[in-house]
Amino acid sequence: MTTTHHLTALIERDGNGYVALCPELDIASQGDTVEEGQRNLKEALELFFEEASPAEIKERLHSEIYVTRIEVAVA
Repeated sequence: MTTTHHLTALIERDGNGYVALCPELDIASQGDTVEEGQRNLKEALELFFEEASPAEIKERLHSEIYVTRIEVAVA
C-alpha cells in the first residue's frame, strides 16, 4: 500500500548552492540548483519513510506548519 504525504519544502540559497528543508520532519538536503535541492530533499524524505519506525514517524511528524511572512522594525 502506498501512502502519500503532502509536505512543505523551504528552499534557501546558501553560498553557491541551495538548502532544502522539510519543517514537518526537520529533514534537510542540498543541491546546486533549486530543482536539485528539491529532488534531493524528496529522496531524503522517501528514505526516511522507508527506514523509520512508525513510532519515530509519529514522534517527528509535525502536523501543523504555518509559513508566513512577518514585518520586523529595526531601529
